[in-house]
Amino acid sequence: MTLPADPVWFITGCSTGFGRELARLVFARGWRAVVTARSADRVDDLARSGGDRALAVALDVAEPAQIDAAVAAAQARFGRIDVLVNNAGYGYQSSVEEGDDAEIRAQFEANVFGLFALTRAVLPLMRAQGAGAIVNITSVGGITGFASSGYYSATKHAVEGWSSSLAGEVEPLGISVTCIEPGPFRTDWAGRSLRQTPSRIPAYAGTAAARMAATSGYSGRQPGDPIRAGEAMIAAVLRDPPPRHVVLGKFAYDTAAEVFRTRLAQIEADRDLALGADYPAGE
Repeated sequence: MTLPADPVWFITGCSTGFGRELARLVFARGWRAVVTARSADRVDDLARSGGDRALAVALDVAEPAQIDAAVAAAQARFGRIDVLVNNAGYGYQSSVEEGDDAEIRAQFEANVFGLFALTRAVLPLMRAQGAGAIVNITSVGGITGFASSGYYSATKHAVEGWSSSLAGEVEPLGISVTCIEPGPFRTDWAGRSLRQTPSRIPAYAGTAAARMAATSGYSGRQPGDPIRAGEAMIAAVLRDPPPRHVVLGKFAYDTAAEVFRTRLAQIEADRDLALGADYPAGE
């Protein structure tokens, strides 16, 4: 994608992890950025590092009034938004049977409905510009599912499907849509950004409960490097055209490749079953 010489990035969830490292890389390139977190003081240091090229804004994507205020502040300060990075969100683990309704709904508000609402708020600016890039941080969990992550994966699958529809609508307008699908990266996702409903049902001891225990002890040992991930995101945005999907990390690459190989084999194996569900030709 051909960005302006001094593009404006709008990055959510910049207090830690991918959002923070990506913002640092954006400022290091001399670009401008709106950096957001639920409390603006958590990104004050980022704003100081960017100087007059930075704007720190308090934004909880589950709060519509804050979305409107943040986009208005970005427009007032910079006049445009060239790249929207929907990164804010968090993890939730439970067995499907033991999922807590309030936790499930709160996660969908942040990971799905907030992302939808922010994108809708930014699209008028990008349409007026005739250009823009939307980057949605999903997960390898948006390609497949893992025990204990049913509801988290559901949020990421929702964003993946929505992104495909969005791309069909906005790519003719000069706006690209890219889903970033990371595996495990050395962020604080498994620490501060993960909620759990412990599994008490013995039947799930070897599946959901075991994976929750393993995830909790994994923080700080993940193979993925958030800085290299940020560099990959920038490289993807700069491609012409930007890719629709980017898996990040060996685990995500291997998992995604196996998922799609297996799925295609299953589809082809059931070709006659699939085609036989149509009316016969001529009817």
